[in-house]
Amino acid sequence: MDDSRMDSNQKIDRRGFLAGAAALGLYPKLLQAADAHDGHPPAPRRTHFAPRAQRLIFIFLTGGMSHVDTFDYKPALARDQGKTLTGNNAVLGKQYLIPSRYRFRRHGQCGLAVSELFPRLGALADDLCVINSMHTDHINHFEATLAMHTGSSTVPLPSLGSWLSLGLGTVNPNLPAYLLLAKDMPYAGAQNWGSNFLPAHHQGVRLIPGSQPIPNLSPSRTLTGLAELEQQMLRDFNEMHASQRDNSYDLRARMDSFKTARGMMRVAPEAFNVAAETPATQALYGLKPNDNTSFSWQCLVARRLAERGVRVVELFHKGSDLDHNWDNHEDVGKLNGLARQVDQPIAALLGDLKQRGLLDDTLVVIATEFGRTPYERRPDHPGRNHLKDVFTCLLAGAGVKGGHVHGSSDEHGIEVAFDGVHIHDFHATLLHLLGLDHTRHTYHYGGRDFRLTDVSGRVLKTIIG
Repeated sequence: MDDSRMDSNQKIDRRGFLAGAAALGLYPKLLQAADAHDGHPPAPRRTHFAPRAQRLIFIFLTGGMSHVDTFDYKPALARDQGKTLTGNNAVLGKQYLIPSRYRFRRHGQCGLAVSELFPRLGALADDLCVINSMHTDHINHFEATLAMHTGSSTVPLPSLGSWLSLGLGTVNPNLPAYLLLAKDMPYAGAQNWGSNFLPAHHQGVRLIPGSQPIPNLSPSRTLTGLAELEQQMLRDFNEMHASQRDNSYDLRARMDSFKTARGMMRVAPEAFNVAAETPATQALYGLKPNDNTSFSWQCLVARRLAERGVRVVELFHKGSDLDHNWDNHEDVGKLNGLARQVDQPIAALLGDLKQRGLLDDTLVVIATEFGRTPYERRPDHPGRNHLKDVFTCLLAGAGVKGGHVHGSSDEHGIEVAFDGVHIHDFHATLLHLLGLDHTRHTYHYGGRDFRLTDVSGRVLKTIIG
């Protein structure tokens, strides 16, 4: 299926779509969404093949998590502490190997080595798929973060979430297909969730944790009687205006956003109401009374959004004002505070999804933009620098082998030893798990067919269960 056919000036035959969906047994779930959209572009779409996952929860630890202090155990660093780099790595100048200050222990039947920083995630080792051979193209935060989200470290392109919105649509017309929770702007800002040349309704909608995640969402009055007539008249005028401007994609996108906003007024406040959860569930996530900003709150909201039909939910974790983010140039000791903020909520999210039967068709990704150096210019330096040549990302849930480690860094964690995974390979695999062939999921723009993985990328079939 060539997704260039999704140009906005082409109509979607809703009756034909529903007939096909009925043949797949999807009619009950998709009927309401397609009927409410009446052919609106985000209506559910048929994938290239049967998906393993129906939705994605993407957790991004911004700043560059140190792989050798978390999920990539390197005992050779302790053995060779204080030694200088040799061989190809000697071109970096005199650099001293520095071991992790954190203890590692084996977890689960798989024996996965996990740092003491993540005891709760370690307890779920048999559900985790750890990729210890990630590598990227750029050593700066801005470009590496952009690459993880768009596949490009140079020119901003449509985001992963936008490509998924294009390919999957939504089963809930009252909520956007792609929502993200970001208390602070990450590196590269809104470009991380932008749709660029894709139709604008596929861009991510940012929610800001707090008392009003979506400002001005509450309607000023109840829409009954005359107010409903006014709204209908306004919609009629908008449709008439748009029908005379068939090529105005931005106009259509704005009208679509108003439709979604009306639906969000009805359903979003309930989705954000974590007080409706049982005390046991709130305690599972580590949620404190009246908390609406912590990462615990965000993870619980992510589960509530996922079960309400949102296709892509992304959580950006930047840390507190004291920790700043996962960037630890000066001291890896701040990983203690950062890990405490995320270990329990992420483990709770995975356990909660599993208990509710949602992990079977939900793909959870824990990612960062690059790794950290296992060496520094001083043998006693407490921090670690940027490292693009190897780092760690984790997956769990639908279609992924639990208790599995893919690839490896070398004995000191400096570069990939085998089974390297480039960003394009990573994205190709995520699309595959969600039923999309990354080579066919394209969009025609500016005289060429674009795709998330550019002209490369391979699916990591060995991690698929």
